[in-house]
Amino acid sequence: MTFKSVYALAGAVALAVSVTPATAQTYPDKPIVFVVPFAAGSATDGLARIVGQEVTRESGQRVVVDDRPGANGFIGAQAVAKAAPDGYTAFVTTNTTHAANQHLFKQLPYDPVKDFAPVTTLAKGYQVMVVNLRVPAKSVAQLTTLAKKSPGQLTFGEGSSSARVAVEMYQQMSGTKLVHVPYKSNPLAITDLIGGQIDVMIVDMPTGLPHVQSGRLRGLAVTSPKRLTQAPDLPTMSEAGIAGYEMSYWFAAYLPARTPAPVVKRLNELMVKAVGTEAVKSFFAKSGLEPFTTTPEQLAAFQAAEADKWGRIIRAAGIQPE
Repeated sequence: MTFKSVYALAGAVALAVSVTPATAQTYPDKPIVFVVPFAAGSATDGLARIVGQEVTRESGQRVVVDDRPGANGFIGAQAVAKAAPDGYTAFVTTNTTHAANQHLFKQLPYDPVKDFAPVTTLAKGYQVMVVNLRVPAKSVAQLTTLAKKSPGQLTFGEGSSSARVAVEMYQQMSGTKLVHVPYKSNPLAITDLIGGQIDVMIVDMPTGLPHVQSGRLRGLAVTSPKRLTQAPDLPTMSEAGIAGYEMSYWFAAYLPARTPAPVVKRLNELMVKAVGTEAVKSFFAKSGLEPFTTTPEQLAAFQAAEADKWGRIIRAAGIQPE
């Protein structure tokens, strides 16, 4: 992330602040749409729905979740970037669209800085390495041995940048080579993983852990720095032999650029309050997520720092922009 990019991101927030507060006096007075760039059943979809439920409870206005999966979040991001800047179309997304994509693709059909007004971060979480039941490996060490014996034979699926970069890091740190199979979303990849069409995923806990608990997939490790209460029997990747491995992801909300600052502020208040409710805390506890909220200005700075970090990880993994 260059100084120019950071300056532009800060400028986007400053532009919103300059708008008259009168527009927020009655906001919201009609339903709000939360656009999610991933499929129904994804962690982002689940988060958007539970937060939307609490925003509805507080504001009295219905929140509609509109899943628009595909193209690594491009479809959903474009929809929000082109929406009216009135506060009624919000983007509930992840580091995929706002920190990683700019390093994974030569050109984006949206600008993650200029096209959006930051609202707040919502949560952060970790991932789980899972394999289908036909894969003989019962540990990360066994998977690594299997992959080294047959380089280029095992396949990994991903429907988000977090899922892809997590496996790329594993390959780099373990000296293995897996075959990349892209999907529109992680739930679609999970379906094929269960069916045996692909072999491995490192996927967000809300998407992967239920299938481990049901016995449809085998969990090998988690990407957190310490064991998670939701899966105490699963070792960390470091414990499993990939020393120093750690990967997390985050969720955040944005509005279209030029949305009036008072509207941004009001949605920030509604969403931050929602994250603090017992219903959302319970969802987080079951999903392996941690609450994480900010002001719009703090999200702008956080996004800039994260874009820089994800760029370093992607370059170190040797991923060439498509």
